[in-house]
Amino acid sequence: MMQWQTILLQQHKGVGLITLNRPHALNALNNQLIIEINQALDLLEKDPTIGCMVLTGSEKAFAAGADIKEMLDLSFPQIYLDDFFSLADRIAQRRKPLIAAVSGYALGGGCELALMCDFIYCADNAKFGLPEVSLGVLPGIGGTQRLTLAIGKAKAMEMCLTARQMDAQEAEQTGLVARVFPAEQLLAQTLQTAEKIAEKSLTAVMMIKESINRAFEVSLAEGLRFERRIFHSVFAGADQKEGMRAFVDKRPAQFTSAKGHHHET
Repeated sequence: MMQWQTILLQQHKGVGLITLNRPHALNALNNQLIIEINQALDLLEKDPTIGCMVLTGSEKAFAAGADIKEMLDLSFPQIYLDDFFSLADRIAQRRKPLIAAVSGYALGGGCELALMCDFIYCADNAKFGLPEVSLGVLPGIGGTQRLTLAIGKAKAMEMCLTARQMDAQEAEQTGLVARVFPAEQLLAQTLQTAEKIAEKSLTAVMMIKESINRAFEVSLAEGLRFERRIFHSVFAGADQKEGMRAFVDKRPAQFTSAKGHHHET
């Protein structure tokens, strides 16, 4: 087992749970934290028993931003030559579903980290914001792109230009988060959803993620063609046979590629 200094990793019922663990820095994203998140995600992606992944912080802060002390003395063109922050984007390129469970502050890089996940569940105390403009810079881990795609131009522009924070209720109304829960229920509800996903066919689940993400990359005609082709390909696998047979037989499906409690040995 790897020794982590900035995260905790747990696995249960086909779900991998990564907890950001820099409590004294409100889980601020430093280079080591990004590296360790990626190492943990690498492990979970390779593990055939894992069907869904969850990323969470503490009750007070999911992640309150990037580590400013670490960036204070960086300068251009070195930061450009190093492609600073490119490692963070690897988090967004995972193939298995990744859910963010956000309680408390998700600001700056913390908000961007949540946006890299496939969807966000948040607690009723959550606060989202991209306050980079107050530091004389702008978001650099996808904030201007993913926030705009998630909630539209008007609110994204306003939030980035004013540094204002958005509460849980507004986050749900705007479609930034999928659901809001009381803070004490957030993690249990998120894990319950993740376990439900892990019980499904891993092939189908990964194809759904790939197909939905395609909607942001290509034209509608190309996206529809992609979805149809990938739909055709799923008929080559055992999970489609089992899923449809179980439906006709009025029994629960037992997917061979499903993770979670059905197949734990």
